Amino acid sequence: MITRRIFLGGTATALALYSLPAFAQAKDPAKLRVALLPDENAATLIQNAQPLKAYLEKTLGKDIELVVTTDYSSMIEAMRFGRIEIAYFGPFSYVLAKSKAPNIEPFAVGIEKGSSTYNSILIAAVDGPVKSVEDVRGKPFGFGDQASTSSHLAPRAHLLKKYKLDGNTDYKVVHLGTHDAVARAVQSGQIPAGALSEQIYRSLIARKTIDETKIRKLDLSEPIPNYPITMQGDLAPALKEKIRTAFLEVKDPAVLKSFRVEGFAATDDKAYDILRETAKILQLDLGKMS
Repeated sequence: MITRRIFLGGTATALALYSLPAFAQAKDPAKLRVALLPDENAATLIQNAQPLKAYLEKTLGKDIELVVTTDYSSMIEAMRFGRIEIAYFGPFSYVLAKSKAPNIEPFAVGIEKGSSTYNSILIAAVDGPVKSVEDVRGKPFGFGDQASTSSHLAPRAHLLKKYKLDGNTDYKVVHLGTHDAVARAVQSGQIPAGALSEQIYRSLIARKTIDETKIRKLDLSEPIPNYPITMQGDLAPALKEKIRTAFLEVKDPAVLKSFRVEGFAATDDKAYDILRETAKILQLDLGKMS
């Protein structure tokens, strides 16, 4: 039986990732497929990224298709088989993607408040049983996607290193898929505590998706290298340079809003070695995680 994973794109085109062979992409295609990280509702992500689409079409002189995959794993596979040209990965999902698709290149990293790092926030329901991080012991704890940095890898490592709480033995790991799903589950009392990106947490509060008065902030993780933008390494050199310049020089707040950043700086693969080391601390096998 063939397994299928579906894209949700701006053109509402459904693409089956595993049912079709991976055809080689032209090095200078007329259309560029740009994948957004599937960390929130797909329709919301597509809507918020319309200024990005318009900016890239004007700057690059290409048709742009926005893509949101069903999960991190399908996004990694899409990049691996050349079904997207540009992708906005989470830090750890990038590390996983790079382990399977060595040809992809990170070239830009988001900057917020002058920094190229961010944090994971650990939260609990105000009226729930978790009043401090130590209360997590013996209870369910909500994470997002398994390949998420700030909604799995970083907070899980933080719980282990700082509080000696091991997800394999000391609490029940619950994966809820997306950051907003974690926040909603904590607020509703479905789970007593969880973790997500602090950036996304603030965005959810600003949009009134969640009520800050119903949530207790427990702790912040150590700084995490911010989300990288990547591209296929076999694109034409001139096109790669235009893509790189388009992101590094973007100033329009409407475009940057879809990435929750103030701008972009240049980056490379070495910036994410710290996450490979964190995976080792947690004894995670990168080859088995996507």
